[in-house]
Amino acid sequence: MDLTQYLDQILEIIIDRPLGSRHPIHGYIYPINYGYLPDTKAPDGEEIDAYLLGVFRPTKSFKGKCIAIAHRDNDDDDKLIIAPQGKSYTPAQIAALTEFQERFFKTRIITKED
Repeated sequence: MDLTQYLDQILEIIIDRPLGSRHPIHGYIYPINYGYLPDTKAPDGEEIDAYLLGVFRPTKSFKGKCIAIAHRDNDDDDKLIIAPQGKSYTPAQIAALTEFQERFFKTRIITKED
């Protein structure tokens, strides 16, 4: 699924796994807010997932800019990378902040510049 259509768009995401919460199956703690883009469908049948960077408190929803896509070469569940407007991260910074989950996949960070 090509999520690049969302790059540079302002999107409102729902956070269902806030910063500090525990993953319901694997047990790790979320070091960032994690959620989804409502009313969308990813290949796994659920909504498109999103990492929220730059917000350092648990939150329930957030409206921000899609600054990148975490594209998984060995899985079909790519993720949106959302940040507050005006905030930017390099691909290396994004990879480091999402490593807690992306370490299990071969992930490339795609930005508008790619």
